[in-house]
Amino acid sequence: MNELLWTAMLIINFSAILFSYRIWGKAGLYLWVPIAVIIANIQVTKTVELFGLTATLGNIVYATSFLVTDILSENYGRKDAARAVGMGFFSLIVLTVLMNLALFFIPDSSDFAHSSLSTIFSIMPRIAIGSLAAYGISQLHDIWAYDFWGKKFSGVKFIWIRNNLSTMVSQLLDTAIFTLIAFWGVFETSVLIDIMITTYLLKWVVAILDTPFIYIARGWHDRRVVDRD
Repeated sequence: MNELLWTAMLIINFSAILFSYRIWGKAGLYLWVPIAVIIANIQVTKTVELFGLTATLGNIVYATSFLVTDILSENYGRKDAARAVGMGFFSLIVLTVLMNLALFFIPDSSDFAHSSLSTIFSIMPRIAIGSLAAYGISQLHDIWAYDFWGKKFSGVKFIWIRNNLSTMVSQLLDTAIFTLIAFWGVFETSVLIDIMITTYLLKWVVAILDTPFIYIARGWHDRRVVDRD
């Protein structure tokens, strides 16, 4: 059941990115980054079993942020991709500050949500620190690597090479940094290793499957289907 839901979530994420890009152009890509960062950092607090291994949710939506920065790098350049990373940073910081501030409010006797919010967001600062460190390092590497491989493998037919070579290494950096900072001491070592391996494998799968979508985005850009104004 979880595997079917994971597949459905994958399709929904990719479709949402293309829809946002088709309707709003470059602004639609920028829009997706804070959506992905915020949702991923909430979903990551839930652990599930996928393909026989323990994994955290949020892997798909977070991995799609790399697809977005790769599309921005491909169609608009490093500067625009870096701007999207800055938006992701800002959205995560604001989420962490505002939601932890909300927890300090004394709940009314009629409140039913405080304990649930506390369970999710009380560990958000640690997750946020891990996410900010992992997101910043991995995304900046991804932008640099995409440009680096783009110079060696230029042209539309080699998009799949620069997309996958940049993303797969970046995802490894991201997974290792985030998991160690966010969950060291929270889970047993065996569970932590399972999470790290599964998280990377799932992100690796997403990185492979997102390749056709970057070709679609490049085609729309070349035909001026998007950003017509």
